[in-house]
Amino acid sequence: MRGRLEIDLCVILDRTASHGRDLREILDGVIAGGGRLVQFREKEWPSGRCLPLLEDLRRRAKSAGISFVVNDRLDLALAVEADGFHVGQDDLPAPLARRLLPASMFLGVSTHSREQARQAQADGADYVAVGSVFPTATKPEFELVGLDLLRAVRGEVKAPLIAIGGITADNAPDVIRAGADGVAVISAICGAPDPAQVTRRMLERIRAAKAR
Repeated sequence: MRGRLEIDLCVILDRTASHGRDLREILDGVIAGGGRLVQFREKEWPSGRCLPLLEDLRRRAKSAGISFVVNDRLDLALAVEADGFHVGQDDLPAPLARRLLPASMFLGVSTHSREQARQAQADGADYVAVGSVFPTATKPEFELVGLDLLRAVRGEVKAPLIAIGGITADNAPDVIRAGADGVAVISAICGAPDPAQVTRRMLERIRAAKAR
């Protein structure tokens, strides 16, 4: 059985977005700032090169008691016994991923339309990511879906929704008010001078928006 996943804030650890900073340092900052969910994303390195870094990140996350998700790389997710696995629309199909994952592992799916969000839920996603909500340097080719899609999906999908794409501490409350249960960020924290401070501020603003 899968436990409870805290999704107020998902910090995606991305080597490219970190501009050369060690992802371990960023993870330590996220933990210090109160983050409870991180995702490892690496699109260029082969599995053998990723594994030592990923093992270290996983150990740190586990010691801190926070959830650790691996993006796209099923072999690595299984190798480090991650808490969850995340796929996009061009990755391993969600139904196949769900069959291959242990029952204890979460499955997240990225979506960009109402139809994709409904399908992700039907395919067994434990949470559905929706984006890109705002312009983002990480994936500039993605079509912006805006807050309107979040509102529409919220009315049709019962699974927890995580908004992604250009989200900052300033606009995160708008995303929560539009129906998201949490937000995912890459550059806002990986590229921040003080990841702990930004993590703390984002969580404060997200939780304040939920309280209202």
